[in-house]
Amino acid sequence: MSKIGILLVEDHRMVRQGFLKILGLQSDFEVLGEAEEGRRAVALASALCPAVVVMDIAMPLLNGLEAARQMLRERPELRIVLVSAYGELGYVKRALELGVGGFLLKHSSVEDLYLAIRRVAAGGSFFPRELLRRFRVSLASGKGEAVRAREGDNFGRGGLSVREMEVLQLIAEGYSNKQTAAELGIGIKTVEKHRGHIMEKLGVHETAGLTRYALETGVVECRGLAKVW
Repeated sequence: MSKIGILLVEDHRMVRQGFLKILGLQSDFEVLGEAEEGRRAVALASALCPAVVVMDIAMPLLNGLEAARQMLRERPELRIVLVSAYGELGYVKRALELGVGGFLLKHSSVEDLYLAIRRVAAGGSFFPRELLRRFRVSLASGKGEAVRAREGDNFGRGGLSVREMEVLQLIAEGYSNKQTAAELGIGIKTVEKHRGHIMEKLGVHETAGLTRYALETGVVECRGLAKVW
């Protein structure tokens, strides 16, 4: 029997170990690799060619939504199941727009996890009915327009490039220009240039404003925010 190759992406070690144990109970699953941050996940998705990526949304350095976007740009056939602790409708909307195959909440059952992986691996999709129902109600009531207005174009990226999104996330996580340069392997002046472009595009002129934007658009979640409020 052919096994479903899986890349597991989760930044909390204990949670990741729990996922590994759970996935290891299924004879048709094979975990090919694991990552604890988004950029490493993008690299492994390219190197290991898994059938399915199971990935948390809230991660350091590069969040799951942006990582998924980069993975699918390189491998459109890749199947992804995003996992979130929160049922934010903005996350669901952007996952659907990206073409992500599945979405799970962390309080979902183990059976739902198994079903989601098998369904997306077979070319289908899996989204919790309750989340889809709330999303449809939101659109029907007009609240979906507010979500779209808040997120803007280009999946809530505000017209930012891939590199600018990476810089924005690191700024929101409290990295200095020097630390950001070291993390991304670029010069400090290049970071400063990206920072200036981000502020200009978003119409924001201070770090706190960038952090608020990152939170409102799901670039980071509260646990990853810099203390600049």
